[in-house]
Amino acid sequence: MSSFNRVILMGNLTRNVELRHTSGGTAVADIGLAVNNRRKVVDGRWVDETTFVDVTLWGRTAEVADEYLSKGSPVLVEGRLKLDTWQGNDGGKRSKLKVVGERMQMVGSRNGGEGGGNRQARSQRQDDYCEPASQATGASSTGSIPDDDIPF
Repeated sequence: MSSFNRVILMGNLTRNVELRHTSGGTAVADIGLAVNNRRKVVDGRWVDETTFVDVTLWGRTAEVADEYLSKGSPVLVEGRLKLDTWQGNDGGKRSKLKVVGERMQMVGSRNGGEGGGNRQARSQRQDDYCEPASQATGASSTGSIPDDDIPF
């Protein structure tokens, strides 16, 4: 029988990114994610349930998370579940279910108030990236576009 192990979570970071490197130089980042679920109970009240999930990111994804995310940043993570087991101080066996993040997507605006990153963010206006519309489209200085250039 085949199996399928895929997790998609969207939530907010509960703490700043903890970046470290393996002896081979691979970046590893641990993040905590708070995922909220709102549901209506029998008496009609809304109840919020928060699930806290530990996520491990690897490689370039870990470096990007460290550079751009901080406590409170909204993020979408896709990955797989992994069960970590270890021997506790009292000699008992301990285990914890966590997510190994394979993809990460930052959510929210670049310049908005959410997140902020561990390093100072650079922001530029869109005009700094684009050439003027009249040059890009061949439009005249009055802003009109010739009918031959309209694709529909």
